[in-house]
Amino acid sequence: MSQMNQDGQDYDTNTLEDFYRIKKLPPYVFQEVNKLKAELRAGGADIIDFGFGNPDLPTPKHVIDKLIETVQKPKTTGYSVSKGILGLRQACARYYKRRFDVDLDVDSEIVATIGSKEGFANLAQAITAPGDVIYAPDPSYPLHAYGFIIAGAKIQGISAITADEYLAGIKKALAVAEKPPLAIVVCFPSNPTGQIADISFYEEIVAIAKAHDIIILSDLAYSEIYFTEIPPSIFEVEGAKDVAVETISLSKTYSMAGWRMGFAVGSKRLIHALARVKSYLDYGAFTPIQVAACAALDGPQDCVEEARAIYKARRDVLVEAFAEAGWDIPVPPASMFAWAPLPPQFAELGSLEFAKLLMREASVAVSPGVGFGEHGEGYVRIAVVENEQRIRQAARNIKKFLNA
Repeated sequence: MSQMNQDGQDYDTNTLEDFYRIKKLPPYVFQEVNKLKAELRAGGADIIDFGFGNPDLPTPKHVIDKLIETVQKPKTTGYSVSKGILGLRQACARYYKRRFDVDLDVDSEIVATIGSKEGFANLAQAITAPGDVIYAPDPSYPLHAYGFIIAGAKIQGISAITADEYLAGIKKALAVAEKPPLAIVVCFPSNPTGQIADISFYEEIVAIAKAHDIIILSDLAYSEIYFTEIPPSIFEVEGAKDVAVETISLSKTYSMAGWRMGFAVGSKRLIHALARVKSYLDYGAFTPIQVAACAALDGPQDCVEEARAIYKARRDVLVEAFAEAGWDIPVPPASMFAWAPLPPQFAELGSLEFAKLLMREASVAVSPGVGFGEHGEGYVRIAVVENEQRIRQAARNIKKFLNA
């Protein structure tokens, strides 16, 4: 049987059946959408693609200029350092101080990662023993669960459409658990729901973690894409460093997704564990990319404000235009995503089949909510990675589809 992976490449699933860790992973839900998208485009269809959260905005010029300048220096093209060059870790510390008023030790509390995804996955490998239980939000970015599943853990998904719902679910699960989980995963602003958590949420989650000796893994990849309240860091809570690690990424903030640059920061014990694992697996990101990342963090930040304004304008056009087309979508307070319930007349179809139908009939691609967890069923994720003109065209296509 042939299937398609997330990069659009075919592979034979029969060749994977004997691999222990591969067998733990469910079928990749998005592969059906990706395969259909490729088939329709091969047939000449103009697919308006809201499915993949790949930033379409350009990387800031001063960041690219720094990369070009640095890559021309022969000494920068050799092996780098797995935990990140000192200058980059210092730039990360300055960002946390400037943005959150949090002090970080550059030697013991920061590791540069090859995107936050790599840091999260390798941290899961570093701390997990077979059979450990992890509380993870559902719906959430698939790695939050499957990074730990690959490492041998058992996932207990807890409904997390909002931060309050997630916190209530954690308390309920702890009340009936035989023993606490090894770790709790937190992701706000959320991918895929776009919801945020305030400082009181983090205060409660830290208190719970300390009371039960639980590790907290906070994913803050969308820290700078917000439209209402400013998202806090978990480390704004006193004592959070005792129990927590936070991953953060330059991918969305500076439109550097393909550059693969991020950080894990926080608990010295956990950061040391991650650094130890990474020391066996990689030599860190390409040094010129790390130097350019310093330019992003330390340079002018008007590019971040401009990107935020663009995403907000797109969000507003999306919500307004889709409502006029007959599809009401809640307004997300943050992130580059809208979390949209299926139109009522398609509710029984399910998110995967609806996403495929929408692509065939309206030439609009979205991500099926079930791909983000059991509680994602009944929703689709819409990434605002097309310009306003394309968003309005999508709305016109959807209106025809819904009316038909």
